[in-house]
Amino acid sequence: MISLHDLTKIFHGGIRALDGVDLTIADGEFFALLGPSGCGKTTLLRTIAGLETPTGGTVRIDGRDVTALPPGDRDVAMVFQDYAIFPHMDVTTNIAYPLRIKKVPRAQRTAKAADVAARLSLTELLRRRPSELSGGQQQRVALARAIACHPAAFLFDEPLSNLDARLRLEARTFLKRLQRELGVTTVFVTHDQAEALALADRIAVMHQGRMIQIGAPADIFHRPHTTFVASFIGSTPMNLLPADVTPTALHVAGATFPVPPGVTPGDHITYGVRPEYMDLSPSPRPDAFPGTISVLENLGTHTLVTLETPDALIQAVVPKGDEPPIGTRAWAVPRRSLIYRDETLHTTDHQQAV
Repeated sequence: MISLHDLTKIFHGGIRALDGVDLTIADGEFFALLGPSGCGKTTLLRTIAGLETPTGGTVRIDGRDVTALPPGDRDVAMVFQDYAIFPHMDVTTNIAYPLRIKKVPRAQRTAKAADVAARLSLTELLRRRPSELSGGQQQRVALARAIACHPAAFLFDEPLSNLDARLRLEARTFLKRLQRELGVTTVFVTHDQAEALALADRIAVMHQGRMIQIGAPADIFHRPHTTFVASFIGSTPMNLLPADVTPTALHVAGATFPVPPGVTPGDHITYGVRPEYMDLSPSPRPDAFPGTISVLENLGTHTLVTLETPDALIQAVVPKGDEPPIGTRAWAVPRRSLIYRDETLHTTDHQQAV
């Protein structure tokens, strides 16, 4: 288990990279730190690893206070974005290097490197140097080196970001399966929300050095607590639309909905609906956003449709072949939506009848 309490990191110039972070990661959990560039996620990972010294707060690993310990005494293994494998060493020597630091006899560390390499399909590459390997092979060598020393936790700093799109998907599946087999606590830093949603048991969304929301991937996706999380999570951003509240109705971009419980006239309301939860109707209806189709984007099996209304651009995802031609008048009907008051999730799912 990894426990962080009131963790703060202030760099020179007063830059507050971490702002009172409290977090507990369970034993054996795959935990993702997700957020935009500069939000503090890599600083947090490096602080857990001991590569950064916190300005305040504590870091505990398996109940042991490691805040003041050097990286080598924390029993963690880190895989970096650029893999950081030694270019002058072959694959065997790279994998066995942590064992060499621990003064494990040569024969034992060579045997261990061969065993781990076999698990990661690297046996035929043991005599090659990094310059002779592909990006995916280098990534597996970095993983093998981390596995070889049997750490208490894996710390991954965007390890898939240097791979092409197809290889990233393959590596993602491989990494998920490997972590399940090993059962090792894993902290995974990424700015790719699809990666976090696919891999993690839980996700922490970070912004400006703080934890904005922590939860299971399904909770983060379906019930984002703030408009920041709502706009950041999802392969297509959530439609976030200002709403006017009257005593009898909620008015949003030309559509009218019942007033949700707890909402009163004068409240500052934002109406959120994901493009995936929108249907298109060819005829008018009061609970639909009227507009004109202005852009069609091919997503493969689906099409992202942009509907231009007098008040906003609204997007919907529809099955391929169901999209109206550009210039067509249409009405976007929400199936499932959320209501935010003062930028924070206020009600339960605001369901709309289709």
